[in-house]
Amino acid sequence: MPGQVHKRHHIARVLADEIRAGVHGTGERLPGEHALTKRFGVSRTTLRQALQVLGEQGLIATHPGIGSFVTFDGVPLDNRLGWTRSLAGGAADLTTEVLRFETLHDPALAAELGTGADTFVALDRVRRLPDGRGVSLELSRVPAVGALAELPRTGLTDGSLNKTLLAAGRITESGDGHVSVRGLDEAQAATLGRTPGESFLHLDQVYRAADESVVEQVTSLLDPARFQLHIRSGRGDRR
Repeated sequence: MPGQVHKRHHIARVLADEIRAGVHGTGERLPGEHALTKRFGVSRTTLRQALQVLGEQGLIATHPGIGSFVTFDGVPLDNRLGWTRSLAGGAADLTTEVLRFETLHDPALAAELGTGADTFVALDRVRRLPDGRGVSLELSRVPAVGALAELPRTGLTDGSLNKTLLAAGRITESGDGHVSVRGLDEAQAATLGRTPGESFLHLDQVYRAADESVVEQVTSLLDPARFQLHIRSGRGDRR
């Protein structure tokens, strides 16, 4: 793991220097993964970790060829950076409240995801407007494997679950999601400061690593007046 961490940061530094020097101009696509893995002599996983580092630095943006993304007030939210950081750059003055951060046993979820072990790290957060009304409720579940089992005690890296998973080598390779519109139940409405029955978007997503193991399962309740789900199709590019 230390060697892999060193390699991804080395690659990130080299590409960052090239971007700043104008070798890769604004809006220009970087070479493909095959070319970059051959150039640096690393695996696709290590390369993707390096690209995630560049994304967190705001030097590149990845646009999937076919997929979906969520916007808040029309601004795309970058799942790789985490919504907390993405929303912080917006005009809305949102606050984030952590409702739960603990390990729990959930045999039903384990059976649904096929994880085998039924222990998860649960991180529940609500994001509120200045008037106290919640615009999103996010319920994240991460399999409590290795050092991740200690997260409630050790805390998140820079307050970001995405950065914590990256540091632990848990890299998302694929994702699957379902969206529906449902009325809030009484508990959800009370948490969000809303009216029971009020319509919210329900987005259920599962993110998996290259070996198909579950990286994270998250259920998001989103105010449809502020959040929208966009579908993108076409060729992918990365700049």
